[in-house]
Amino acid sequence: MAKLGVNVDHVATLRQARRAAYPDPVAAAKMALEEGVSCITVHLREDRRHIHDADVFAIRKLSGCRLNLEMSATDEIIDIALKVRPDQVTIVPERRQELTTEGGLDVAARPEFYRDLTKTFSAAGIALSFFVDPGQRQIDACAATQALAVEINTAAYSEAVSDKDVTKTLRDVQRTIHVARNLGLVVHAGHGLNYRNVTFIAAIEGLDELNIGHSIVAQSIYVGFSSAVASMKRLIESAAQNKRAVGGI
Repeated sequence: MAKLGVNVDHVATLRQARRAAYPDPVAAAKMALEEGVSCITVHLREDRRHIHDADVFAIRKLSGCRLNLEMSATDEIIDIALKVRPDQVTIVPERRQELTTEGGLDVAARPEFYRDLTKTFSAAGIALSFFVDPGQRQIDACAATQALAVEINTAAYSEAVSDKDVTKTLRDVQRTIHVARNLGLVVHAGHGLNYRNVTFIAAIEGLDELNIGHSIVAQSIYVGFSSAVASMKRLIESAAQNKRAVGGI
């Protein structure tokens, strides 16, 4: 059954809008953990536009926190990750101009680099995951690095409008999860998932975890953070228990 990982980046985005001390992503992470989520995800970007180094170290210290650190594979951020020692690192592509992560990582373009990176983190006791677009080529490349996991980019599904495109992108994700599991990879998914579209993804067999942030933070404006997390968690759990949700795929 898929579990919920909560990304608290956009709590920090709101904080940085006024350069204030609040709202605190560490407090939000603690609230999410109290709701029984699987992990806390934060993206430490090179430009520090939302999450800061101190946030990452503070969240790492939270009791019972499984920390997933999203990051680009730059020397500076790698050094910080090795000091923080999160439970998992997820390597993502990163451009200064982007509003959010645009597309998956091209692991197949630099196989030796990513294989060495896996060894570096494995030696430190840190599991490695790669954020990639759906498709066989990238999954094969990820498996060849000996990484523990992959995170499938669900942006195309989340942004699909027509029924035809929704069905196609959902099938792409489903096939990719099947390929990854057959290669022995742990499979996560995320990007753009919300309360309206998460059910079909959560019901796919073989999916271990969904990482969701923006929609939860947005919903929390209306209902509070704990309630927003609990509602998303219930949706994911009910979908996973009712496989009829994907009955036509």
